[in-house]
Amino acid sequence: MENITENKKARFIGIGLSLGIIFGAATDNVGLGIALTLVLGADIGTSSTKLVKKTK
Repeated sequence: MENITENKKARFIGIGLSLGIIFGAATDNVGLGIALTLVLGADIGTSSTKLVKKTK
């Protein structure tokens, strides 16, 4: 079961990094964009994992 949750977290972190690069390039501050969206992606991945565990 842990592999599924880890893959879900990794997917959201990857999406966050991708969006961070795009956001950072648009605002000319790639470091800030990557940092903010990485945190948001990890948070969404963690909260969605907790939501799945509560429903089971």
